[in-house]
Amino acid sequence: MTDDILVERHPHWRRLVLNRPAKLNAVDAPMLERLIAAIGEAEADPACRVLVLTGAGRGFCAGQELGAGVTPSEAGAPDLEALAGRYHHEVVRRVRASRLPFIAAVNGVAAGAGVGFALTCDIVLAARSAKFVQAFVRIGLIPDSGSTFFLSHLVGDARARALAMLGDAIDAETAERWGMIWRAVDDAALGAETDAIVERFVAAPAEAIAGMKRLFASVVAGASLEAQLALEAREQGVAGRSADFAEGVRAFQEKRPPVFNRG
Repeated sequence: MTDDILVERHPHWRRLVLNRPAKLNAVDAPMLERLIAAIGEAEADPACRVLVLTGAGRGFCAGQELGAGVTPSEAGAPDLEALAGRYHHEVVRRVRASRLPFIAAVNGVAAGAGVGFALTCDIVLAARSAKFVQAFVRIGLIPDSGSTFFLSHLVGDARARALAMLGDAIDAETAERWGMIWRAVDDAALGAETDAIVERFVAAPAEAIAGMKRLFASVVAGASLEAQLALEAREQGVAGRSADFAEGVRAFQEKRPPVFNRG
């Protein structure tokens, strides 16, 4: 039995830990299958309100492991299209489609697909020592795992192209300054900062957070203003019928903090 994906279960939230520290948490297909399954299990748990994705040791994720089956050999070229579509991109789809907010706690280097896995999350915190690098060009490949999409939206076309085509690493403070991540924090504070955001999500109205995820997904998919206004109206209707909204109004009227439904 492998433990390359550690699932830490806490009341109302889970931490998923990429656990191959000797390889800077480089992933392979079986590991990604287990990550996808862990996401699905958390999604199916009505008590779970938030997921944290992080790495063990000194790295977040060094991307795809270049082992047998994914490198050229006498048998021919590997099918990287199938690998990306079935595994790497399914992680991205699951995170973006989930009702749950995801927090990436980037504790060290994020390279290749590791950048995409971090940026697909809703909130990205990074230790100041962390690095982000689009390493694909160094081995003759192009970025995958959503990296071209996320970088273009987050840092703009010019920076996205340079990061992909030159393969230069940037540090966490630069990533924060460019709007690529939410915040860079001192290494020793990463755990506490992550836990503080977890607690805010645990206490937040779950249906409202899920609705926000759907709305932002619509924006990045290129919705027009009119389409977005219509979707906002529908989502506001859903939120307005929720028990969380009723509790929020009562709490406001009674001048007390709201206690939203925790499942």
